[in-house]
Amino acid sequence: TSPFTAVSGDGFFVNTAGGAVTVTLPGSPSAGDIIALKDYANTWDTNAVTICRAGSKINGVCANTSLNTESQSVTLIYVDGTKGWQDIQDSTSNVTGASYIDATGGTISCSGDFRIHTFNADSTFTVNSVGNSAGGSNTISYLTIAGGGAGARSSGGGGGAGGFREGKCSSDPYTASPLATTGSTVSAQTYPISIGAGGATQTCPAQGGSGANSVFSTITAAGGGGGNMNAPPGPGTGAAGGSGGGGGHGGSVGPARPAPGGAGNTPPVSPPQGNNGGGGVNADNTGSGGGGGATAVGTVGGPAPSPGTCGKGGPGGAGATTVISGSPVGYAGGGGGGSGNRPDNTTASDGGATGGRGPATPAGTATANKGGGGGGGGYNCAATGQSAGGSGVVVIRYKYQN
Repeated sequence: TSPFTAVSGDGFFVNTAGGAVTVTLPGSPSAGDIIALKDYANTWDTNAVTICRAGSKINGVCANTSLNTESQSVTLIYVDGTKGWQDIQDSTSNVTGASYIDATGGTISCSGDFRIHTFNADSTFTVNSVGNSAGGSNTISYLTIAGGGAGARSSGGGGGAGGFREGKCSSDPYTASPLATTGSTVSAQTYPISIGAGGATQTCPAQGGSGANSVFSTITAAGGGGGNMNAPPGPGTGAAGGSGGGGGHGGSVGPARPAPGGAGNTPPVSPPQGNNGGGGVNADNTGSGGGGGATAVGTVGGPAPSPGTCGKGGPGGAGATTVISGSPVGYAGGGGGGSGNRPDNTTASDGGATGGRGPATPAGTATANKGGGGGGGGYNCAATGQSAGGSGVVVIRYKYQN
């Protein structure tokens, strides 16, 4: 790690991690004298080794030389006064075997040569060591899903899905969602994991609660926006979030009130983490809008098909499907909008919940750890209630063997 004079017959591992090092050749060499030098820390490209010739030539030239290639190793033999020291071996090959990421945390499973850590609750992901370029490198694939928003009561809008964020390593063969971007790098340290809770149900009349964020490293997925109802004085705009909550339908008292869905991809990221919620229709007895999903906006609530009937709640926006956990799973679907007393209503997908209908059929329940939105409640506040949003999840995947 510091300047020294080489001795014939010895090999020297020179560590320049802390700075450049000068190596002085033997002062009075004899034919056949030999020394060898090796880059100990793979840092010669940053901090070079200077070879001081000590009065002898190096390859026939009266000049010092520099070794400045990462992982280089050199063997020099003294020939005579004409050529001096000559290199008989100069290698930049790195013969290190493959190494891989080793980590702990969450529920661990495997898919082929890849290890999968699934986090359904707050925890930590601890990287004990990273891999090298010959093995798994230091890059991971990840999925971060936030908690979905809750739907609103009394023919309320569906909850928006939690934000959907996925990154995929270029070397990872699994089928990612259309929203996936590049994977992330990790170092040997502990990463806190936060899993967002689903939005909570609220007392009628009120907007459904928004979901909470999920966080891994620098990746934050925003909680889904709560759905709304169009109770006076309105308007019943859905809340913004990873995906926006659905808007409530028009009221039966006073002038028509707009009830747009909430904005998705809030705060904005690229690719977008979600979509807008659907709006309600500005008339009495209509359905409310569905919550936005990861890959589609929530649908606007349907109008009443005839006097004295009720419109259908708008379906929640579709989520996204990925195989990061080893099998296809849909996440972050929006909650369906609620409606009056109809014989049917929206179906659910990708963790989102169905909307309620009438006073007797409550909204569905969003699936835990899929980040779906809760369904909007049916017509009657007291009898039907609203559904809470589904909690989020974090999945981390990396190569651990070959």
